[in-house]
Amino acid sequence: MAAEFVVRLKPENNRAAIPLISLSQNSSILTACGNDFGFDKIFSRSLEALGQEKDILICLSTSGNSKNILKVLEVAKKNKIYSISFLGSGGGKAKSLSDMSLIIPSQNTARIQECHLFLGHYILSEVEKNLFNYD
Repeated sequence: MAAEFVVRLKPENNRAAIPLISLSQNSSILTACGNDFGFDKIFSRSLEALGQEKDILICLSTSGNSKNILKVLEVAKKNKIYSISFLGSGGGKAKSLSDMSLIIPSQNTARIQECHLFLGHYILSEVEKNLFNYD
């Protein structure tokens, strides 16, 4: 999803890049943080370093109970970073920590993840339509 925001979704829409960073892209930060502070802080530590008020945090979790997702949502709230969470099942604990929750009412991990991918593409398509007047 991050690559499509930065690069493009559709080949026919050559547009300006939309700034977005995946907090899971830097393996050195993930392993150093996991080793030094615990893997429950692998995303929150990066958000502490990079996040700014008025940014948007997008989280994906099939259960909504992953400790690393809950911690990053807590940091987002503390720093006034708006959070959108793609969740499964009933949303888990992340539902109450997120500013907006998109919940797939299923227990099937594959179906939840497929829906998250679809929603990500749909939202980006709408962003492109609104920012760049694409259909």
